[in-house]
Amino acid sequence: MKKWVIRAGIFLLLIIGGYFVLSFYAVRFIQTHLQKDMGPGFILTEMKPKTTYLSARGIQYEDPDSKQRFFRVEEVRIYPSLLSLLKKSIRIKEMTIVRPSFFFYRSREGVITGPWGTIKKEKDRGGVFEKGKKKGNEETSEEIEKKKGESISIQINRIRIQQGTVDFEDRKVGEPPAEMRLKDLDFEIKNVRYPFANHPSSVELKGKVKGEKQEGRIDVKGWVDLKTMDLETSLKIQEVEVETFKPYYRKKVSAKIDSGTMNMESRVVLKEKKMDSPGQLNFFNLHIKEGGGTVFWIPAEILSSLLEKKRNQVQVPFHVKGNLGDEQFNLQEAFLTQIAFSLTEALGLPVKSVDGSVGGNGNVGRRDKVD
Repeated sequence: MKKWVIRAGIFLLLIIGGYFVLSFYAVRFIQTHLQKDMGPGFILTEMKPKTTYLSARGIQYEDPDSKQRFFRVEEVRIYPSLLSLLKKSIRIKEMTIVRPSFFFYRSREGVITGPWGTIKKEKDRGGVFEKGKKKGNEETSEEIEKKKGESISIQINRIRIQQGTVDFEDRKVGEPPAEMRLKDLDFEIKNVRYPFANHPSSVELKGKVKGEKQEGRIDVKGWVDLKTMDLETSLKIQEVEVETFKPYYRKKVSAKIDSGTMNMESRVVLKEKKMDSPGQLNFFNLHIKEGGGTVFWIPAEILSSLLEKKRNQVQVPFHVKGNLGDEQFNLQEAFLTQIAFSLTEALGLPVKSVDGSVGGNGNVGRRDKVD
C-alpha cells in the first residue's frame, strides 16, 4: 500500500512538473512573436516568462512624429494554452492588462487618432488589381490570400482590462474641444480570434465618468463581431453631469444650465453600418438660469417655469436610426434633434417650424419649433 501511494505521488509530481515545463516553453514561443512584432514608438521596460504566463511591464506607445503618448500600461499578463504548441496557432487562455491609460483625439476634420495610429476613410482602390496583375509594389490578390494562409492564427479566450483610464479629446466640435475622461474601467471581451472571423464576442464594460462636481457611472453589456463591427449592446449611464456634454450641445443651448444630472438607458444595434438605437434620457435636478438664451429653441424662462412644475425632472425618450456609412448622416445632429423634439413633447409645449428632426431613415427633415 505504501509503495502504491509513493508511486502515485511521484506520478502526480511528474504531471505537475510537466505542466509547468510546457507552460514555460509556450510562454517563450509567444515572447518570440511578440518581440518580433514590436514597432517604432513602442517602449517595453521588462519582459519575463513566469511559471505559467508571460509578463510584460512598463509598456508605452509614443507616436514617432508628433511625440504624443497614446498608450501606457503597468503590466500585461499572457496565459498561453499548452495545446498551442501542437498546432500552427497561438492559443491564449487569458490576457490581462493591468492599469492601462489610453489617449484618443478627433481632429477638426473628423479623423480619429489613437494607439493604433490614424483611422482614415479609405477610398475604393479599384484598378490596382486587374486579372491577377499588380502595379508597382502592390501585391496580387493571390499573394495576399497565400500570406493569410501562411500566417499564424491567434485565439484568445478572454481579454481583461483592470482599472483602465481613457482620455478623449474631440476637436471637431470647436473651441474649446470636448474632453471626456473615463476611469476605473473594468473591461472584458471573450472569444477573440485573429485573423478576424464572423462570430460574436461577448463584451462587458463598467467604469466611471469624470465630472466637474461628481462622477457618473457607465455600464455596457452585449456582443460585437470584430470582423464586420456589427454589434448589439445595452448602454446605461447614471448620475452623469449634464455639463459634461456641453461641447456637443452648446450650439443649440445659449442659456446657462446651473445644474443637472442625467441617466440614460439605450439599446444600441449596429448592422452593416446601419444604426438603430431606442432609449430614454432622465434628467434630475435640472435648473436653467432665468434670463436670456434658449435651450433647444425653448426660451429659458419658459423652460425654467415648466421644469419647476415637474420638480426639475423630465423623461425624454429617443429613437435614432441612420446609416453611419452615409456621409449625409450626422449622428450628433440626429441625436440632438431627437432630444429637442422629445423634450418639447415631454413638457407639453406646442411646436411650429424648426431646424430639423430625425425621420425613420435617420435623415434630417423639418419640424416645428416652440412659439
